[in-house]
Amino acid sequence: MAAGRMVVALWAVVALSVSAGCAQMATQAHDGSPRNRVVLQVSDNNPAKWNLALNNAHNLVSALGAANVEVEIVAYGPGIGMLENHSAVSQRIDEATMTGIRVLACENTMKGHKLTRADMLQGIGYVKAGVVEIMRREQEGWSYIRP
Repeated sequence: MAAGRMVVALWAVVALSVSAGCAQMATQAHDGSPRNRVVLQVSDNNPAKWNLALNNAHNLVSALGAANVEVEIVAYGPGIGMLENHSAVSQRIDEATMTGIRVLACENTMKGHKLTRADMLQGIGYVKAGVVEIMRREQEGWSYIRP
């Protein structure tokens, strides 16, 4: 009888270990990066749209935890204006980048608007083509949001 209880207890420990491992795997991809990955598109030169995108990004990080989510905001077209040094949302963008949210400017749009990196906010990143970045992220399994 005691041996039977020991086997049951051993199986219970194994089951708990497996479920704990599955819970860990649910938040981590095979390469150790967060499984939750979100790319947000902002192509409007509108502070309200930018604030909505920044709120979405902040809410993702708050709800899931910074270690469990990667967030990119990709700006192109008219949206690039909010990444310029004098932007109405510059302080919020700075706060977002300091929390690990990546804010990326489309270099094709910058070229079309005759903007250089010196014209842009500190702490942002750059991609050659914003639409290509979004397309690639979707192909990699990232969730896409356009606020």
